[in-house]
Amino acid sequence: MAGPGAKPNANVQPKLRLDKWLWAARFFKSRDLAAEVILSGHLRLNGQHCRKPGHGVSMGDVLTFPQGRRIRVIRVQELGERRGPASEAQELYHDLAPEADAPSSPLE
Repeated sequence: MAGPGAKPNANVQPKLRLDKWLWAARFFKSRDLAAEVILSGHLRLNGQHCRKPGHGVSMGDVLTFPQGRRIRVIRVQELGERRGPASEAQELYHDLAPEADAPSSPLE
């Protein structure tokens, strides 16, 4: 078991709590709201249901969850250090869900 003075393992990918990452990426206004969605069983992590707000999320993971009336499908790009401005938060993920088709105008 590694203690505080142990050398970091290069094979272990860094992780961040799922609720904290969702909050930092500005999908939810608070960690409590993010945890509520996770605890309710409405979030999938890499295709598997996840009910633990403290579950670790790492770069490359795919999250699927409801946000308002949308279903979000995103890939984690970065873990982030803090909850920063929206422009910084958008760099933490890549949106994989297709955009809703805008109503097309009839051709004349």
